[in-house]
Amino acid sequence: MLGVSISSIISGSASVITGILERYGYAAIFGLMALESSSIPVPSEVVMPLSGLLAAKGILSFPLAFIASLLGSLLGIAVDYYIGYYFGKDVVYKHLHKLRITKSQLDNFDRWFERNGIAAVLITRMLPVVRTVMSFPAGFAQMNKKKFFGYSALGAGVWNMVLMLFGFYALSSSNAILVLVSIALFALVLYVLYTVAMRRLKRSMNAP
Repeated sequence: MLGVSISSIISGSASVITGILERYGYAAIFGLMALESSSIPVPSEVVMPLSGLLAAKGILSFPLAFIASLLGSLLGIAVDYYIGYYFGKDVVYKHLHKLRITKSQLDNFDRWFERNGIAAVLITRMLPVVRTVMSFPAGFAQMNKKKFFGYSALGAGVWNMVLMLFGFYALSSSNAILVLVSIALFALVLYVLYTVAMRRLKRSMNAP
């Protein structure tokens, strides 16, 4: 991924990410998903569907691409978890401006984790936008590592698989209208999922 502007990757440029995936294959999937899961705003919603599309074209192996994505996700998850585990809130809060997380977000998820623990880890792994936030509160609380990584792997695996399947089946169609409609519906589903989930999370956080 040398020579590629990180800003173009963060912006979710499909052409840039496609070029990276075609050139570096599984290593690119691993690296991009590691960045995404360590709170660098690389869009998994672009990386994984494009990985599925390349698998449909025979450029990548679907199983190997999925494995690379899951391993990358776990590496990124581990980075944030161990930062929270060993350095605590003070260090994390000091550097939040470098991430896509606000202090209020992290405070809210920290409180939600205190109430829900394992469920919070599993559920947030399958939510767009905020799916990487929970690693820090789990690290702050020094959550049992086996449980944390087990449930994180399950949630991340489901998320990555769904996105890859979307790319494999929907984006590979030769019908341009079908592809555009699929993308629009997919974006709508992600938006609705995020909106509904965040409303419920806020109610749960504010519950006595």
